Amino acid sequence: MRDGIAWSNDLLTLAARFGDRVAVTDGVATLSYQSLAARAHALGHRLRVAGLAPGAPVASLVPNGCDAPWVSAGITLAGAAEVPVNAASTDAELGWFAELTGFHRILAPQAQAARLAALGFEPWPIEAITPDPSPAALPPVPAEAWGRILFTSGTTGRPKGIVHTHGGRWTAHLLQRAVLPFSPGAGDRVLLMTPFVHGASLIAAAWLEQGGEVVLQEGVRAERVGPILEAGPAAIFAPPTVLAKLLTLFPGRRFEGVRCIFTGTATLSRELWRRAAEAFGPVVRVTYGMSECFNPITVLEAPDVAAAMAEAEDGLGANLGWPAPGVEIAIRAEDGTPLPTGEPGEIHLRARHMAAGTITAAGVALRPPGGWHRTGDLGAIDARGRLRLSGRAADVMKSGGYRIHPGEIEAVLDGAAGERALCVLGIPSDYWGEVIVAVAEAPPEGWVAEAEARVATLARHKRPRAWLTLPELPRNAQGKVVRARVREAVLAAHALEDGPHPKLVARAPQ
Repeated sequence: MRDGIAWSNDLLTLAARFGDRVAVTDGVATLSYQSLAARAHALGHRLRVAGLAPGAPVASLVPNGCDAPWVSAGITLAGAAEVPVNAASTDAELGWFAELTGFHRILAPQAQAARLAALGFEPWPIEAITPDPSPAALPPVPAEAWGRILFTSGTTGRPKGIVHTHGGRWTAHLLQRAVLPFSPGAGDRVLLMTPFVHGASLIAAAWLEQGGEVVLQEGVRAERVGPILEAGPAAIFAPPTVLAKLLTLFPGRRFEGVRCIFTGTATLSRELWRRAAEAFGPVVRVTYGMSECFNPITVLEAPDVAAAMAEAEDGLGANLGWPAPGVEIAIRAEDGTPLPTGEPGEIHLRARHMAAGTITAAGVALRPPGGWHRTGDLGAIDARGRLRLSGRAADVMKSGGYRIHPGEIEAVLDGAAGERALCVLGIPSDYWGEVIVAVAEAPPEGWVAEAEARVATLARHKRPRAWLTLPELPRNAQGKVVRARVREAVLAAHALEDGPHPKLVARAPQ
């Protein structure tokens, strides 16, 4: 097949080149490059034998560890549209994801099989996939076929599917390798602690394609992460929330040997950067990415981050760096008019590795050729051509590395405070990014118990950390609750005690 993506050939080449070299480890178990290829091809051939058509959706529900990369690779080289689902997803969330994308098969550990079967899915236990010791190459995959479907929160609060083609994924891989600060080699480890279904998978692919070693951890646990940090990994992928957790777990510690800390997904405060520099050196690197356009969108290398942190505040917002190769960025007014340098507006972007379209309850909406993407983020281009991020046009919250729409939580809580209004918002936190809080307007007694019972159906990272009340919620002239003003009222009356178990403490009356 001409003009296809030769995923299978590429992986077999890596296996031949690097052989028994460790590709992936969870800190205890390991998987070599040969074993990675053997397991991935066994899955790929099994999917093809089952009659899989290019671009057909196949889901995975695999936690971080040695299994996650080969399952992802196997689905991909088979030509499917990989639908990676967070291992912490609830039954209701799984049902919605399946309704959007149409997947039926789910690759998951045997322990999940009964649950998935009860929900009407066809579970494929990953333990049943026997490695193929001499895998045959699978044919290239059509570049235009759907290759990956991610989930995010839309303006209505319900997650939507973001569709990427195989060609778009392959381009993203090339760009990620092209902008790496150095080329990893044998023994160069990258520590990944965020869910593999998101940004960690792209970093892992870039690392494996160069012969490095990927260390996958399920979250940030001191007893598991400490020895890895002591051994001096070459790189760490740590969004600001993860970076804050590391610094909290190991206060005052200095770790040598880390050449780069990849960060992004949330703004990096000057104080957090300072603490990270004390622990690891000035090695933090900033990038900008989102579900609709794989990283990299912009890049600010570690020396440039250090220089930016020394610059005086100019009111333009966080510095995200310069556009990556092939990426166009424009700042536009609400009516779509391009804005000049230094003028804030909504960030629009266009790139070869952008999503092909979105899936909502209304169906599939493909991006027109050459079309720009409205990010919903607010920012500006500064005098040096760097993208600056000042906020979000919508009220999307980022907590623990997840993008969460308050409307989704508010829909679940509708009626929990009787007939009184209820508002969900995020309070800024170095540790979590934002701490989710629910504020009710003069609710009846017992409302918290009712509210907590309702949010128990949501994934844990979507549940509010505090339940507060106000006599009245601030509203605009049209009677709509103004979330920003609610946040101001909360912060005026409470102080956040940040950390792994955040608390809002009432301020003393003045």
